[in-house]
Amino acid sequence: MERFEKAFLCAAAIVLVIFLGALAYSSLAMGIHLPSHFGMIHYTAGQKLRRVLRQTPPFDRPGVREIAPGKYQVTVIGLTWSFLPAVIELPAGAEVTFVATSMDVIHGFFIPGTRVNMMLIPGQVSECVYRFRQPGEYLLICHEYCGRLHHTMSARMVVK
Repeated sequence: MERFEKAFLCAAAIVLVIFLGALAYSSLAMGIHLPSHFGMIHYTAGQKLRRVLRQTPPFDRPGVREIAPGKYQVTVIGLTWSFLPAVIELPAGAEVTFVATSMDVIHGFFIPGTRVNMMLIPGQVSECVYRFRQPGEYLLICHEYCGRLHHTMSARMVVK
């Protein structure tokens, strides 16, 4: 009986080391990490978040801005069943910083085939940095159920 216990403990230790190695490899070597909670948009109970967002930079002008040569900031707002802006155009090879929030309910922000994956929570600002090396058209989808027409919530990214 003791022999089986030792074998089980050894197998469990090996599996644990494999999982920790995979975690270290994905976060250090591949650069995969959790999107950051970048900040909050402060508003009182009497204020409408929609109105506050329209007056709070950078959400007062959603879209693409070049912040340095080869570096862009894309400001995105998720709102019921759509993203603002609906089409994002960027040059290939540019480093892109996505700054995003939600105006109403929790939304997802996911670009398949990349590591861009954030949760958009009303009033919370999320940030993710990515470099689109390959030109093409990318689909930006909501991956958090946000209501009846959730399946129609998407935007396009055109990388030239």
